[in-house]
Amino acid sequence: MTWVTERWRRPASLARIGLTAIIACGLLTACSEAPKIGKTADNQSRSIEEAPAGSAAPAAPPAPEASAPKPVAPELSDGQEQSQVSSGSDEKPGTYHYYRKKKAAAPDEDADTAAEPPSSEPAPAGAARPPEEESAGAAPTASPSPAPPPPPPVVAMPPPAAPGAAGRAAVETDPNKKYKVVPVFYGTDRAVEPDPTRLQFGSERGHKLQLGRALITVPFSHEVPHIERPRVIEIPYFKIKIYAEKEDPDKHFTVQEITSLTEDQMLALVKEQLAKSSTFKNHAFVFIHGFNTSFDCALYRTAQITYDLGFDGVPFLYSWPSGGNVASYTYDHGSVEQAEPMLAEFLDMVIQKSGAKSISLIAHSMGNELLLRVLERLRPKIPQGVVISQVILAAPDVDRDKFNIIAREIKNFAKGVTLYAASNDRALGYSQRFWGGVPRAGDVPKDGPLIIPGVDTIDVTAVSTDALGLNHSGYAENPALLDDVKALVEFGVRPPDKRLKSILAVESPGGLYWRFQATN
Repeated sequence: MTWVTERWRRPASLARIGLTAIIACGLLTACSEAPKIGKTADNQSRSIEEAPAGSAAPAAPPAPEASAPKPVAPELSDGQEQSQVSSGSDEKPGTYHYYRKKKAAAPDEDADTAAEPPSSEPAPAGAARPPEEESAGAAPTASPSPAPPPPPPVVAMPPPAAPGAAGRAAVETDPNKKYKVVPVFYGTDRAVEPDPTRLQFGSERGHKLQLGRALITVPFSHEVPHIERPRVIEIPYFKIKIYAEKEDPDKHFTVQEITSLTEDQMLALVKEQLAKSSTFKNHAFVFIHGFNTSFDCALYRTAQITYDLGFDGVPFLYSWPSGGNVASYTYDHGSVEQAEPMLAEFLDMVIQKSGAKSISLIAHSMGNELLLRVLERLRPKIPQGVVISQVILAAPDVDRDKFNIIAREIKNFAKGVTLYAASNDRALGYSQRFWGGVPRAGDVPKDGPLIIPGVDTIDVTAVSTDALGLNHSGYAENPALLDDVKALVEFGVRPPDKRLKSILAVESPGGLYWRFQATN
């Protein structure tokens, strides 16, 4: 029984303690609120006494909602208070404070958008509320309760802009990349081959001009003047691959992107790149490849020349439908003849519409046959302000007599015409046998190279290299030749022995020509 009584006593004690705590809290609250209540009552009494006779007695102030906490008014400096209550101002309360805070660049953005809190003196319902005093001793006038200030204006963020030239340059100079991207603008009359992965041009003739741009990767590990490609083991002449290394842009020339373009699209991109050129300001070159060259190999060769020359102008490529193998010589010669109108259209676009002020033309091997045919047409069509800077005819696979006639007609077409010839070019030797033993224009027979007044003939036998087993791309695969091409295109220095010390002048019965010295 004693245990039950204790059980009832303990809850009663706890209840008494809780009741005592509640009463104490209530007393403390009442004491703390008494000064505010007294101040409010005095203000209300003073408002009633000062109101004019006949005005209605103020009603009890509305009770604030319990769920809405009362905002704390930010403290204003004396100058701010005086500006807010200045005479004749229709500025809403909080306006000056908002722009003042914006001008001061306060770190707390939420303070800028906070609404101006109401006065600590509640306004009587149904009666006029005393306004802020305009000056000491001024009689208060009735005014409506001020509306909260409008929210600050929201500044709309502009849409993201397309990356400009600076942004693209930043991408290309990404330190994590181990290669440079070289744009090549192409024209071709090859037919498109079905390929689900990319735009692919084969060896068939398309009989129309198609334009586009290819982005070619050149690895920083590239060694001048080679074209680094994946190793491939295949059966000769049949192009049957036994092994092929995987492409890697960090190690190989690759086609990163290839896009078909309209003429207007191409010209817009060309002019954008010309505007960024500096070393070769407003300069473009057009490369026409030779025999036994696929479309992709022509892209790589153009990119290699561009990269190794440090050419920052616009590189163009014209790729005619070569069969891409040694056995396709007859087919390639027919392709050159039928491509003439398409190359003429392409060169006319480059010369007339690209915006380039200086244009150099570089042809190799059988590409010379195609270029020389077209140059006869273009001579009267050069617009004012455009200069054909250099015409470089490398290892031309052209009949000597035909070349002699055409070259004499175009020697005044450009500021300079240069013929690179070699006695050890196997492809030209094969071509000579095909054409009944008649030497080609790019050969150097025993009696010396072809010499034409107004054309600089340079014997490059000493610096040629064996490319693809044909020794047929010496103009691009030897650093000495590239040094000469760079000096020729960039500065136009003539005669050749003024450009490089390794080039010597040679007197012969047929006239003056130049020769590269052998290098170790």
